[in-house]
Amino acid sequence: MLKSSVGEQEAEEPVRWLGEDERHVWINLAKVLLTLPGALESQLLRDADLTLLGYMILARLSVVPQESLRMSEIAEMANGSLPRISHAVARLEDRGWVTRKVCTGQGRRFTIATLTDAGRAHLAAAAPAHVANVRRLVVDPLGDDFVRLGGAVERIVETLGLPTEVLDEPREP
Repeated sequence: MLKSSVGEQEAEEPVRWLGEDERHVWINLAKVLLTLPGALESQLLRDADLTLLGYMILARLSVVPQESLRMSEIAEMANGSLPRISHAVARLEDRGWVTRKVCTGQGRRFTIATLTDAGRAHLAAAAPAHVANVRRLVVDPLGDDFVRLGGAVERIVETLGLPTEVLDEPREP
């Protein structure tokens, strides 16, 4: 039995164990969650010297107005802490793919990251192989089930409280 709230004394609720079919699906989903990011990142590192997070940051910057975002907006998009995102953006900045600028507004200081021409070109060069890898690992094996998977994934995204927005295609340089 599990308590329904940690640290509070409440009635214990019985555990709703996974059934055989549910357990099978969950274990396979967990395998995907643990393995797919590494498979995507391996290709990006090999072919484009980019982490998956770095690719996602460049892709997000490429589709927003002025190709600029506050670091806090990038952190929200990536579901990452500001220090983690700052470190990732610093690596992109070291390569000349983004710039960072400290700004002030409404009595607060914040940092804006902006995609550079070199970053846009690098993203455009990296995107075809990345998309081919996504197709090879995810889209093609699922066939028509891939689009149906979208509704299920969106419900999980909503349950986790994550934004449900979709990135547009990266723009050509």
